[in-house]
Amino acid sequence: MKVMKLVKLLALITLLAATFASGYLIRASKRGTPARAVAERRVLYYVDAMNPAYHSDKPGVAPDGMALEPVYADEPTAATGAIGEATRASVPPGAIKISPERQQLIGVKFATVEWDGQTRLIRTVGKVTYDETRVAHVHTRFDGWIEKVFVDFTGDTIKQGEPMLTIYSPEMLASQQELLLAVRARDLMRSNPLASAEQHGESLFQAAKRRLELWQLSEDQIQQVLTTGEPIHSITLRAPAGGFVTERNAFPNQKVTPDTDLYTITDLSRIWIMADVFESDITSIKLGDPAYVMFPNGGAPSLAAKVSYIQPQVDPMTRTLKVRLDANNPGLRMKPDMFVNVEFGVASARQLVVPADAVLDTGDRQTVFVDLGDGYLEPRQVVVGSRFGDRLAITHGLSAGERVVSSGTFLVDSESQLKAAASGMGKPQPGGAPAATPMDPSMPMPEPKAPTPKVHRHD
Repeated sequence: MKVMKLVKLLALITLLAATFASGYLIRASKRGTPARAVAERRVLYYVDAMNPAYHSDKPGVAPDGMALEPVYADEPTAATGAIGEATRASVPPGAIKISPERQQLIGVKFATVEWDGQTRLIRTVGKVTYDETRVAHVHTRFDGWIEKVFVDFTGDTIKQGEPMLTIYSPEMLASQQELLLAVRARDLMRSNPLASAEQHGESLFQAAKRRLELWQLSEDQIQQVLTTGEPIHSITLRAPAGGFVTERNAFPNQKVTPDTDLYTITDLSRIWIMADVFESDITSIKLGDPAYVMFPNGGAPSLAAKVSYIQPQVDPMTRTLKVRLDANNPGLRMKPDMFVNVEFGVASARQLVVPADAVLDTGDRQTVFVDLGDGYLEPRQVVVGSRFGDRLAITHGLSAGERVVSSGTFLVDSESQLKAAASGMGKPQPGGAPAATPMDPSMPMPEPKAPTPKVHRHD
């Protein structure tokens, strides 16, 4: 009986010992895992995140008060942007890594490179002038003297057919009397038994009437002469077109001849606009293209116009070409010699476009930052084309579907410059002096040199 109790006691002790041993081994393995993981990561040196040029072989605090961060050999450095050996083959040279947290901190946003065909605007200045096909000059075709003037100032508006002045002309009066004599001769010759006599009388009448018609005597005035049997003493000249009187040379009691320009009438309901287009843009504009005319003050809505003529010669002084636009003038808002703004909408072929803020332009080159994924950004030089509002066309350097940094470009560029400066340490500088090299932990820290004492000479 005692033996059985002893055996049970020994079995219980053995079970308890095995339990404690297994627990100890498990805890030991858990404690040893991070130790091994840490031991596997070799620290190259320590760096100041705010000043990547400062290196140290020991942890501590940088001169600016920032805690030094370790730089490991098995992963890209967040401070210098250097790429680890495992990822160097897949990431292009010059690429940097910015963590998503830091990207969010500096406000980095992305946009996709896409195909787009937009309308490019060509803006210029134009000068309003009258439509030369809508200008009428008032002349008389016979000599005479002006008796009455109905349009007596420049700028007056007149409608077509309205009376402008009356002229007394002895020559016109004699021609009317000849018409009356031709009518009487025709009536007398109708009773003549000779058929040729009647025809001769009709020919004289038609010749006299035709002469008055060539002198622009209207059909109503001729019928008035024939009906009353009396010549018209003063002939009334009527407006050949409607519009504004832009020039007046007619005054009472003035002698006039056929070469006297009595009035100039201009119709301003439709006008011309002479726009100056630079020779670099003229190949984009052709006849029939639409355009928009805007007023400098911006208070009135824009007006539609159309290209009707392109002059064949470039101004040698301004290097511009005159482009003529036809436009309606509702409300007569545009006056001759007024300056207006002109926009041409030029449709372009489909091109790769990116936001204008995505391109960092330094004058001699244009750079964008392409997202490679996993926080890597590649600075890539591109060739830009035309600008479409807030977008820029890219003619070389990008492909459709790539993502580029569209906001925070300057901060990313500053980050890239700092990391390039840190990763470029040890390379020859342009001036010939060797650059500083990253500090190797195995190298001893240089001893500070004592200052050279100054020697004061006393003469």
